[in-house]
Amino acid sequence: MRPSSRQPHAQRQRCPLRRGACGLLLAALLAGGLAACGGAARGPSVYQSEDFAADETFSRLFDASAEATCEAARRALLSQGYLLTAVKPDAVSASKHFQPEGEVHVQIVFNVVCTSEPGQDRLATAYVSAIEDRYTLKKNPNSASVGVAAIGSLSIPLGSNEDSLVKVASETIPAGPFYDRFFALIQRNLAPQAGGR
Repeated sequence: MRPSSRQPHAQRQRCPLRRGACGLLLAALLAGGLAACGGAARGPSVYQSEDFAADETFSRLFDASAEATCEAARRALLSQGYLLTAVKPDAVSASKHFQPEGEVHVQIVFNVVCTSEPGQDRLATAYVSAIEDRYTLKKNPNSASVGVAAIGSLSIPLGSNEDSLVKVASETIPAGPFYDRFFALIQRNLAPQAGGR
């Protein structure tokens, strides 16, 4: 009997884990590698910067009633060219528009809420937040369709454009000095009331 010319089968390397566990391990490693690659491209999540510190960036205590404090805030906003959008005895909202560049439009929206301190009608806290929305000009050229019997429909661009503003960013203004100036103006508006008491 002639010896067989076929080479003996090489022994397969077996996974030291139980059947099915190797496949799961490989899938987990692959998923972890993909997650690591995807996570490297992104920065830290925004919520991680929210430390809820006990500072007074967005609030200030005033020696006045909640209604008087919000009235002073209303006058402060009006004196700076803000357009009132909502007025209540304990809340004020207003907005102002800016155009820092030719095709960039910025809107600041102010929200003020005034609350009396517990058990003290002549002491109130004003909570303020301002949102900055940024828009850019987007040009949409007009076109008209003309029907031609032999060719069909032709689209002819017209000279006029329909421009529209598109929001590109929105952020709550975090700057302490920005709010400090507003609180100082509220205090200045409250000063004549305090002098008359």
